[in-house]
Amino acid sequence: MENILFHGSDKVVEWPSKKGGRLHNDFGQGFYCTPNLDLAREWACSEATSAFVNHYSFEPGFDLKVCDLSGPDYHVLNWLAVLLVNRVFQIEMDAPAAIKDYIIKEFLPDLSCFDVIRGYRADDSYFQYAKFFLHGGMNIEQLNRALHLGNLGEQVFLQSEKAFDALVFLTAEDVDKSVYLPKRKARERRAREDFSRIKEGPKVFDGIFAIDLYRNKIKNDDARLR
Repeated sequence: MENILFHGSDKVVEWPSKKGGRLHNDFGQGFYCTPNLDLAREWACSEATSAFVNHYSFEPGFDLKVCDLSGPDYHVLNWLAVLLVNRVFQIEMDAPAAIKDYIIKEFLPDLSCFDVIRGYRADDSYFQYAKFFLHGGMNIEQLNRALHLGNLGEQVFLQSEKAFDALVFLTAEDVDKSVYLPKRKARERRAREDFSRIKEGPKVFDGIFAIDLYRNKIKNDDARLR
């Protein structure tokens, strides 16, 4: 894992803490960074606030346990199950609600033993893919391809006290919002456009859909999920 991490914010964060994060975020309450400086600059920007990127490094010798949800030991349903547990959204139909419960039951990895988790970032634009999948709008292959090609960016999530003890604040930089706010908006616009193309494009009827997971009791070790 990269030693230098960046956190986009509306303030300088010299002493990050687990309790400082939002409760209902992708991987839960903790501290979210990225190894990509330009992405951090984009994520720092909003219309109403100042924008900073905080720079950090990990002190050597802490031997942190890292889970890479984008790596070969996991598949897209593991990532999705983590989101479904932590993100708040409404499901108005019985079948998708049952599918959501099944995905959490069968595919949720135990992340409690890890200090650091890395994986795709699911902002509101990209979380539409997860909801669309639950409602039968795309199969697993399409979901996986959308996430890999969607330019979400990867985030690094600190959840243990050991990880926070190892993190060292280096500096903070002001972000030029005239440059990076338009980039953020352009990225979000592309996400919405990509999602619209999937929704309005030709329908696919083969492959594994969300209902198939529930109906056929597909398990986490099924080779078709890799």
